Amino acid sequence: MQLHLTDKTALITGASKGIGLAIARVFAAEGCHLHLAARNADAMMEAKGEIETRDGVRVTVHPLDLSTTGAMEALAVAVGGVDILVNNAGDIPAGSLATLKDDDWRRGFDLKLFGYITLSRLYYPRMKGKGGVIVNIIGNSGENWDASYIAGSTGNAALMSFTKALGGTSLDDGVRVVAVNPGPVATDRMLKIMKRKAIDMLGDEGRWQELFQKYPAKRPASAEEVADLVAFLASPRAGYITGTVVTIDGGISARGSVI
Repeated sequence: MQLHLTDKTALITGASKGIGLAIARVFAAEGCHLHLAARNADAMMEAKGEIETRDGVRVTVHPLDLSTTGAMEALAVAVGGVDILVNNAGDIPAGSLATLKDDDWRRGFDLKLFGYITLSRLYYPRMKGKGGVIVNIIGNSGENWDASYIAGSTGNAALMSFTKALGGTSLDDGVRVVAVNPGPVATDRMLKIMKRKAIDMLGDEGRWQELFQKYPAKRPASAEEVADLVAFLASPRAGYITGTVVTIDGGISARGSVI
């Protein structure tokens, strides 16, 4: 399927690894020019060389800690206008109400919850009347609540509501706002969460791989599976989809289980 993303420009946060990097690669393969933002400059520079050589698109790297409003504002100034904004940077810690401190909640929310809101607030006016798209990468714990990932469930539920509230009327301005809720995905971040779950559920973080037995198909999703979905939603092929959250978790949320 031709996605008609050739010569579009996308800003992707959290783009140095995992889902963000997979999205960058898929977009580039479709002919989309890229702005990549994350803390790890070396990883993004490596990705830049790989992508530009293979796909012939422009890749600009923005090494930043995006956990403050000032950093997000600086990023928006440096990048300028884009056709697609992919909000993906986030690291809300795993843990229960008893184990997380106030600073843990605030640190996680500053980067992900408020980071997504800030960049959307900055880019939405620029996209009006231009067919812009905002894609929020959230997480299925926002619809499938998890006491051992309570901060993530709370923050993700807020971002789901934010996406639906903004996207519900955004097409009136020629903008689409959508979200993707991945379940478990084979990334470094998932490993941290899995180890925390293994402590809570099995009493030993070293047993985290045993939890795969409870997953659909006994595996997590791949980052590439998530990236393919994001590329479709960001494309004109999905031109009447807005205010919607699409879940990719193998049916975990549908069956009402955590794993």
